[in-house]
Amino acid sequence: MDNKTFKLGDLVELKKPHPCGSKTWKVVRTGADIRIECQGCRHQVMIPRSKFEKSIKKVITDNA
Repeated sequence: MDNKTFKLGDLVELKKPHPCGSKTWKVVRTGADIRIECQGCRHQVMIPRSKFEKSIKKVITDNA
């Protein structure tokens, strides 16, 4: 398994859509837990890093 790193401001696409219909999320906070913000309705969710890494489909933009 490759080592995934995420930075603040990265846009990611998750496997399942949010109830508003958007699959695109922005990384707002990193650490043991990741806070992400839906780009469709701006709802924020904090989830454990392990669950986030399993549910990610691809990184859309990488703020390097």
